[in-house]
Amino acid sequence: MKNEFGSRFRAVLALAVIAGAALANASAWAASSYDPVETQWIDPWNANANAEPTDDPAMKSSVPTLGDSGFWPVVRAISMYKQIEKWGGWETIPDGEKLEKGVRDPRVALIRKRLMATGDMMASGGDQMLFDDAVFEGVRRFQSRHGLEPDGAVGRATLAAMNVPVAARIHQLEVNLKRLNEVAPSLGRRYVFVNIAGQEVEAVENGEVVIRKRVIVGKEDRQTPEYTSKINYVTINPYWNVPESIAMKDLLPKIRANPKFLSRMGIRVLHGWTDSAPEVDPSTVDWSNPNVTRQYRLRQDPSRLNSLGTVKINFPNPFAVYLHDTPVKTLFSRQGRNFSSGCVRVQDVRDLVAWLLKDNAGWDRARIDQTITSGEHKDITLTAQVPIYLMYLTAWVGEDGVVNFRDDVYDRDRKLSATSLDN
Repeated sequence: MKNEFGSRFRAVLALAVIAGAALANASAWAASSYDPVETQWIDPWNANANAEPTDDPAMKSSVPTLGDSGFWPVVRAISMYKQIEKWGGWETIPDGEKLEKGVRDPRVALIRKRLMATGDMMASGGDQMLFDDAVFEGVRRFQSRHGLEPDGAVGRATLAAMNVPVAARIHQLEVNLKRLNEVAPSLGRRYVFVNIAGQEVEAVENGEVVIRKRVIVGKEDRQTPEYTSKINYVTINPYWNVPESIAMKDLLPKIRANPKFLSRMGIRVLHGWTDSAPEVDPSTVDWSNPNVTRQYRLRQDPSRLNSLGTVKINFPNPFAVYLHDTPVKTLFSRQGRNFSSGCVRVQDVRDLVAWLLKDNAGWDRARIDQTITSGEHKDITLTAQVPIYLMYLTAWVGEDGVVNFRDDVYDRDRKLSATSLDN
């Protein structure tokens, strides 16, 4: 299997070089004009739970990121970026004040060249040092495909993304091509794909994305793991057994500061971690004891305040991670969404749950909503388990051919060499 993978991958990279000649003619204009906080636990009392993000057009694409539909566009992107490298790459844009529409600055001329090099804007006449509407729209396009706030201004983060060398972008594409190749043979008719670096989830059926939503993933010191499994059951109105690490780092300081915190959040105290552990009165517990979270378990009852929200999507894994709802929606509106303690919060998660339960007789969206409203705790085993792929893709190509990059916030690209094919 490893030899087959290595042969295919080497052949693909060779094809990418050959294809570059064909792309060169189509991109001749470019050549001529070119000289990363919250934790998994959230306090709903301290945040607006109603704010929702505005979906961008890319979220509506029906083309899956995995499989051949995602693999070959990355091959073509590698070819294009290798051609850019042959032309000399792009110049480094110096640091300086934030650049916005209407300003005139020598660096704007360099920004124009940088945007034209990767097709984010076309060549235009006029004052090349003026930050005009064409530059503004080009910057917005660049920002969108790099996971940055598309405000059209060139600040520190946008400048840093523009100054990543073309060789680094080629390496990023090759590393992610390897990741895409490794899962290609195992995809099922129905599956869920969580892009950890891209912070999105796709539900795919018969080669088409039927649901694509934003997700919130683990922060740098509590990373969401890469793993392949099968979703086997869904929990409606879940209890949340607070992990000891979160209880110690996040909740214990609040308990010590406010004796009513536990009752306000619907959190019970259990003496021990077994199923039969008895409940105790929080007032009898010495919360100043540094080992208190080892002796007592905190369990949050199902409610609108529960940190897992109204549903939890379960699959076997050694990391105790899962997909779930959240009582607070504000973080979905952010461009960077690595705020959790490793589990994955899903925007509009009920849509995904309804899709997962479509083969379970009697469990349509109406019944799911009714059960949530009732407050009843319910575990529902899927009639047919659904494969789930948690992967870390920092580069992919969208339906419209736009090459997307994301920051390597977990520093995993550097550790995975695209040339180590047989390891």
